[in-house]
Amino acid sequence: MDDSYKKLKDKLLSDTIPLSDRDSNEQTIRQRLLPRRRSEPSLAVDPEPNNYQRSPYHLSYSNLYDQADDLIDTVLEVPTKCVEQAREVGKRVVQYVVDHSHLPHWLLDNEFLISGHRPPMPSFKECFASIFRLHTETVNIWTHLLGTLFFIIMAIYFTSRPSSEIHIEQKLIFAAFFLGAILCLLCSTLYHTLYCHSPEISKFFSKLDYCGIAFLIIGSIIPLLYYQFYCEFGTKVAYLTFIGILGLGCIVVSMWDKFSASRYRVYRALLFITFGVFGFIPTCHYMIQFGIEHAFTVGAIHYLLLVAALYLIGACLYAARIPERLAPGLFDIWFQSHQLFHVFVVIAACVHYYGICVLSHNQKHFFGDCRNILNPNAVPIASIIS
Repeated sequence: MDDSYKKLKDKLLSDTIPLSDRDSNEQTIRQRLLPRRRSEPSLAVDPEPNNYQRSPYHLSYSNLYDQADDLIDTVLEVPTKCVEQAREVGKRVVQYVVDHSHLPHWLLDNEFLISGHRPPMPSFKECFASIFRLHTETVNIWTHLLGTLFFIIMAIYFTSRPSSEIHIEQKLIFAAFFLGAILCLLCSTLYHTLYCHSPEISKFFSKLDYCGIAFLIIGSIIPLLYYQFYCEFGTKVAYLTFIGILGLGCIVVSMWDKFSASRYRVYRALLFITFGVFGFIPTCHYMIQFGIEHAFTVGAIHYLLLVAALYLIGACLYAARIPERLAPGLFDIWFQSHQLFHVFVVIAACVHYYGICVLSHNQKHFFGDCRNILNPNAVPIASIIS
């Protein structure tokens, strides 16, 4: 009996093939071992019945077959369980999040978000893969990522329309707005995706994030100046120079390392609010020059006021950290202040785009073609044709 069982065990080990595919290999092993064993004579049974009945240590073929079947099950289960456990461990590692108290100092930003933070991920691949997982930055990433895609599509649609519908000069003016919006939202998306990579990467993309805000403000003001002072070239150039200098100043300050520190959160909000308020100076000039009624009926000022309100509300929520300040831990994943700020920014940019479209339409119908006004010596195109 011992020799027979040893032969069966050796045969099992020698016939077993690599278990790269559990289902197919399990079936292969059973077909190669067990069916062939059924056709062989019993290894421990005496050919004569009398001897078989008298032996106290008999081992029937069926018992031996059951032992072999159990041994095969054991061999097959071991690698399967190892693979499943490895996958589970890998899944936990990839989806690993930590509490705020376990973050390194360079990732500490909002103490009212208690849990759900990504730990340091010194891998760009893992950082980008985290876009599709749930943590404190998921909504921040997706709000501006979708906004980026939206404005890219709108920019392609607008600039690809025939010149007979939209003049090339107007395409360039709107392109400035699209470029500012896309750069702002894209830089924000990259920052919130990669800031947990390392301190150096976090600082670099934090600077780009604030530069993107300056680009958005500049890009938003350019169409307003162009259409509000539609036939006043000198005024437009003066204000564009003024806004450009302010925007450059914001970009320079944004590149300052200490500016991205958490303790300067309120100052960051105040800086860009101030920049936006300075952008209203040309609008106030426009309202004084043309009157309040004209500003609302032709100048579409009500859209601009709505945009300002949206930006202001979002910036105040961001600076005050509301609502997570009121209930720490409740808004770790959803509806935190930074997420609300992102939503307000995207909505405000969409409203601004619609507002400058209305302003463009109204001003062109109110002033007509300003090229003759800008160049009094120019010969009208109609006279040349006639």
